[in-house]
Amino acid sequence: MRTPHHNSEFSRTVDQLADEPSPYEPELGSLPRNDVSRTDLDTVNKTGTTTIGITTDDGVVIATDMRASLGGRFVSNKNVQKVEQIHPTGALTMVGSVGGAQSFISSLRAEVNLFESRRGEHMSINALATLAGNFARGGPFFAIHPILGGVDDEGSHVYSIDPAGGVMEDDYTVTGSGMQLAYGHLEQAYEDDLSNDEAMTIAARGIKSAAERDTGSGNGVFLCEITDEGVEIHGHNDFEEVI
Repeated sequence: MRTPHHNSEFSRTVDQLADEPSPYEPELGSLPRNDVSRTDLDTVNKTGTTTIGITTDDGVVIATDMRASLGGRFVSNKNVQKVEQIHPTGALTMVGSVGGAQSFISSLRAEVNLFESRRGEHMSINALATLAGNFARGGPFFAIHPILGGVDDEGSHVYSIDPAGGVMEDDYTVTGSGMQLAYGHLEQAYEDDLSNDEAMTIAARGIKSAAERDTGSGNGVFLCEITDEGVEIHGHNDFEEVI
């Protein structure tokens, strides 16, 4: 077989095609980006936050405080709902910048609805946790560290999802600026055979413990109860209502 000369018509055609994208290769999109700097984040609403997730014999309990702040120095809102339903039997907490967390929740909720409409069944909580980790790792969501809790055919699940996309399942978990204070209470109070009612009391006390010392947490507690029948979320400005 003859090797084509460098200046032949064949070689010139090869060189021309090499500079153009192949029509047979998939077109790859790109994730949306923003140009917000770390300095700009001081003026972004953040949830500060203490969020708790606990698995029980009945399902899952999630608790969060109700405070948002600017740069951790000024309380910008005293009635923020930091836990949202994103699945028929699943919920996610908001931790980090409010805008990033809201966008994260909206994106996951849309994917859950799309999965159900295409397949005619609910997405498993494990699959949802994997999807959330992929979104956190590759998406334009600022420093979020939410908790995902849910119930499916395999039982009750609680996952923490770190900003780099790491997904870890546990019997109970805490995220946010008040996590050390809340963990101290949970380590003493958690038991394997808790009911949802008992877990709600423990979780509310954990949030109250964090609110006593963490400036990013406070102003009450939102409690979310998840069972195989659905999700219920209630807010309480007074801790004594639930402790």
